[in-house]
Amino acid sequence: MQNTPLPPRRKSFAPRRHHLRHWLIALCSLLAIGGGVYGWRAWHAAQQTFSATYHAVGKPNDTTITSGKPFAVLLLGTDTGALRRHDVGRTDTMIVATINPQKQTAKLTSIPRDTLVNIWGSQQDEEKINAAYPLYGAHTTIKTVEHLVNVPIPYYVLLNMGGLKKMINAVGGVTVDPLLTFHYQQANVTKGVKIHLNGASALAYSRMRDQDPQGDYGRQARQRQIIKALVLKEASIGSLPRYQSVLDSLTNNLQTNLTFQDLVWLRAKDGHTSRHIQSQTLQGQPETINGIDYQIAPQAEINKVSASLRQALNLSDNSSFQTDALDPVGF
Repeated sequence: MQNTPLPPRRKSFAPRRHHLRHWLIALCSLLAIGGGVYGWRAWHAAQQTFSATYHAVGKPNDTTITSGKPFAVLLLGTDTGALRRHDVGRTDTMIVATINPQKQTAKLTSIPRDTLVNIWGSQQDEEKINAAYPLYGAHTTIKTVEHLVNVPIPYYVLLNMGGLKKMINAVGGVTVDPLLTFHYQQANVTKGVKIHLNGASALAYSRMRDQDPQGDYGRQARQRQIIKALVLKEASIGSLPRYQSVLDSLTNNLQTNLTFQDLVWLRAKDGHTSRHIQSQTLQGQPETINGIDYQIAPQAEINKVSASLRQALNLSDNSSFQTDALDPVGF
């Protein structure tokens, strides 16, 4: 089926110096929340919160999750203070999370925000992948990533910065083993020396880039490290007041096409996968085109990451998936 052309691009996204590089909670942390409910009051509060976060894109949800088969979720982090604002932020964090209930494993695959791609369905020139969401919305972003790594992604989770610090504080902070020594804003860490971080210091730990010899790739590794710590911490939530604080931190800050029933079923059946998380990154090469810095992912690297994802999803190496025609959606 032919791709439906998208409307003309409104503006080009030239690079800007912005030290607030963003990350988000992984799907598994949502599973911990959904499965941690107990009692009518907690259940009702959780159901109300997640019902408000539901936002369908593309085809309606099918039985992918309840079938017990492996599936993928696109995790997106924006640089705005709240969802549904007029100033739609770029998705500076993009992670493909694959969940394999049969193998009891999960994998987080980071896609650099500056990766040069053809935005799916667009007749425009190539663009940075983090421009897909503010230009054309969540559906186009999902399809662009699908075609980049050649795997079907039926679900997405979109979180903005407004809820991140609140969520980390709501669970009582997280503990990490720093990957390098640095002092940046509220984060003052030493490599190999475990430290407990509150919301502000955890955000600073995941934002820093200039002092990291690996640049943005080092930052992505710290983002995934915080995600894992948050997943494990949320899985241990035991008090109703703290649980309610976590739910409050998600209000107006989260958007997903996973239903509350999906999350509860997943936690009940597949919550153990949150303790077996692997990580990888789509590694690109820096290149400046017309004065703009990009990351160019070699085809061999794309093929390697694609093969890894397809193995996690129990897909054959040489098959391709069928995609539905794009129905442009708003923000």
